[in-house]
Amino acid sequence: MKSDIHPGYSPVVFRDLASGVSFLTRSTVSSDKTVEWEDGNTYPLIEVEISSESHPFYTGKQRIMDSAGRVERFNARFKNFGKK
Repeated sequence: MKSDIHPGYSPVVFRDLASGVSFLTRSTVSSDKTVEWEDGNTYPLIEVEISSESHPFYTGKQRIMDSAGRVERFNARFKNFGKK
């Protein structure tokens, strides 16, 4: 196996933008943004849109979309389209 081809792991803070929760883990990603963590050290900061703290599968809170209202508005807007 080739040596020195795998990226190195380093501590990184991930921040969930949806819930505001941050967690420290190791990753191969890096960032120009930094944040001071609870232990007083500064780590790279990666901001993510969704994590296990805000994902409906893990939280059990399903967001219900108003699809019926959207369909009714669409049909009302275009009900006469194409008729002569």
